[in-house]
Amino acid sequence: MKIHSLNLLFILIVAFSCKKSSSPAPASAEPMYFPAVGTNTWETKSPESLQWNTANLENLYTYLNQNNTRAFLILHNGKIVVEKYFGKTLQQNADFTASSNWYWASAGKTITATLVGIAQEEGKLNINQKTSTYLGTGWTSLSPAQENQITLRHQLTMTTGLDYNVSDLDCTLPSCLLYKAPAGSQWYYHNAPYTLLEQVVVNATQKTYIQYTEEKLKATIGMDGFWLKTGYNNVFYSTARSMARFGLMILAGGKWADTDIIRDKNYLNEMLNTSQNLNKSYGYLWWLNGKESAMYPGSTIVFSGSLAPNAPADLVAAMGKNGQFLLVVPSKKLVIVRMGEAPDNALVPISFHNELWARLNTIIP
Repeated sequence: MKIHSLNLLFILIVAFSCKKSSSPAPASAEPMYFPAVGTNTWETKSPESLQWNTANLENLYTYLNQNNTRAFLILHNGKIVVEKYFGKTLQQNADFTASSNWYWASAGKTITATLVGIAQEEGKLNINQKTSTYLGTGWTSLSPAQENQITLRHQLTMTTGLDYNVSDLDCTLPSCLLYKAPAGSQWYYHNAPYTLLEQVVVNATQKTYIQYTEEKLKATIGMDGFWLKTGYNNVFYSTARSMARFGLMILAGGKWADTDIIRDKNYLNEMLNTSQNLNKSYGYLWWLNGKESAMYPGSTIVFSGSLAPNAPADLVAAMGKNGQFLLVVPSKKLVIVRMGEAPDNALVPISFHNELWARLNTIIP
């Protein structure tokens, strides 16, 4: 009887072990996927495999289409789960597809924040140095003492103190850059000081901005796209998948597969967290969710509450005019891209973003 009992116990253990080994690995154990550099091949996974509520997907697509969306992607752990295209290209002569280029608008500021961090880790610049170190004296109309208070960190955080009551907030000429308040004492979404970070990078690295973007991002993570000068602004255009690649690199902690793209993890952490006490929802040119208050473009008012109450608290976002969104949610392993025309009249459509998350919450558990 003892032998039979031992045999039965052995059989049960083996059977249980076999059952365990034949089960699929839990989703949390799945390694992050990175599409190969130099190819547009990209692995997918179904919403059903993630137990998403697919019954509500068509309602989401209708909503996106009605709100002038051109491209919409959702990645989970790097793989494409949702990819939809709507409407026409900018030239209005072809259907919008995976190979169509679209502008990032101010979402492209996050590319600049990344390149500044890479230049710093290479020893080319220091964000705590005064801007005049890299642009020379007289880049503003301020007194030397006032100008020397402005650092690259102030440019990254929209806290230069430059006057926002000017006729053109994009103008980078010294005559447009006037004193309003001491650097670090006011937050205002002022394009011109941000734009000048590009020249800082150029002067510090001795490479054109196109060259530096190509070398540090496009060649390393497989992005396509190009910078296009528009007035004082330099706007990045790319496919939606290219924007998704950039988001995936951020989701992966500044890495692409086994390669560190952003090696300075302290800088990466600072970039994606509150950078000053004036606008808790702003990092280094990235927007942050889950904070107790927020300030928005075109306003000096501090609003109580988070950027997008319907979105996960750990969301970080690249956001641009007319609803160009690159959304990264580490807790859900998500990267979401929305490109398109304006869904409303807001400078940055904050309400549309929050409504979008209300719909996503009916799909993604």
